Amino acid sequence: MANEPLMPGTAHFLALELSDQEVSRRVFGPLQQVVRKNAWWWLFGIGLALLMLYVVAAGTLLWRGVGVWGNNQTVNWGFGIINYIWWLGIGHAGTFISALLLLIERPWRHTLNRLAELMTLMAVICAALYPILHLGRPWLFYWTMPYPNEMGLWPQYKSPTAWDMFAVITYLLVSMMFLFVGAIPDFATARDRAQRRGAQVFYGLLALGWRGSQRHWALWRRTTRVLALLAIPLVFGVSSGYSFLMTMGVQSGWHSTLFPPYFVAGAVFSGFSLVALIAIGLRWLLGIEVLITAHHLDMLGRLMLATGWMTAYGYLVDLFIPFYSGETHEIDVLMARMTGPDAWSFWLAVVCNVGVLQALWWRRVRQNPKALASVALAVLIGMWAERYMLLIPPQTRDHLISAWGQYAPTFFDWSLFAGSFGVFLVPFSLFIRWLPMVSAFEVKQSLHREREQREAEDD
Repeated sequence: MANEPLMPGTAHFLALELSDQEVSRRVFGPLQQVVRKNAWWWLFGIGLALLMLYVVAAGTLLWRGVGVWGNNQTVNWGFGIINYIWWLGIGHAGTFISALLLLIERPWRHTLNRLAELMTLMAVICAALYPILHLGRPWLFYWTMPYPNEMGLWPQYKSPTAWDMFAVITYLLVSMMFLFVGAIPDFATARDRAQRRGAQVFYGLLALGWRGSQRHWALWRRTTRVLALLAIPLVFGVSSGYSFLMTMGVQSGWHSTLFPPYFVAGAVFSGFSLVALIAIGLRWLLGIEVLITAHHLDMLGRLMLATGWMTAYGYLVDLFIPFYSGETHEIDVLMARMTGPDAWSFWLAVVCNVGVLQALWWRRVRQNPKALASVALAVLIGMWAERYMLLIPPQTRDHLISAWGQYAPTFFDWSLFAGSFGVFLVPFSLFIRWLPMVSAFEVKQSLHREREQREAEDD
């Protein structure tokens, strides 16, 4: 599959006759005028409404305390941890596309890496807000940071809160640097194409004096590869880290050495799904179908299928281990997942992440934007249901029968979750309007190399 030859007339999934001027027009044209401006305003308006809902829900939480959530004595971890893991996992695909595919030199990433990196940044921010709000006293969140202070306070390194801080801060900083450094040449192009003085100054500051000299290119390549080498371990370290929040506990249903790779596969799986959904939306919104082609969608579909089967293997092992162990309570927790009051989450995860996913075996589905978007949306829903299934049922079936209970999310649980999409959409839609969503200079370089290769073969 990976060694499939390029189709005639394409260079890394792009038409060979695509000129540099056309690439620049397609990439930098939307910075002045979105092709489908009404759709952009709808996107921004919906995001703004959801953001206001988030502000109201978070304000109520700060005023009344975490008691407005549905967490209880039995279920200490609820939507706050579910959504934290879900959002943080989504960001991993952006790092995978940007960093790993850069190091192994997969040219088709050039069209997708910028939007994937931006998705990573927004998803990490959405995830980072949950532990802060979950503290109960969020204005003291900086106490979790290891900084010298006159009170002699240091983080409790055995606490998952400290793990969250290290994971999120590191991921956030590396993602921001990777996104910014990778876009410097395009900022310079946007600066040179800008007509208004304000835009010239804005993009000029972001370009950091870039002039495209040989020394600039050498430093840029070296820096991006160093950042890629730093970013790749984060994909595995962060996902494995928050899986240890569960595996190092005493709760039945969480004792599995499979959890670290299981969480990594699931995180990248959900991330690829959102990348596909965003790519489909942007190619229509910005009119860049010649840059994000059906072949790019086909590759995203293949990656979704591959990582989806890794996740399905995790489901299978998770079903096998309790019976293999013979531990009665482990089996009871498993049966509660499958047949208890929260069984809907288990079966929804299986249907969406395993059943619906099989449609991607057909090329026509992978290359059809509407069909692929439907599968990607189903996967995102299924991955959220999986997080719910992994976290909630084991807590409702404690070792003491007298401590058994049920969990019901409240209106503020749901409103904060829905509002988090506003935290994602509002800055994302603004970035769409003012930043290049495709790495234009990398696309041009890829086209030039392919033309030279074809000319050499013809000679």
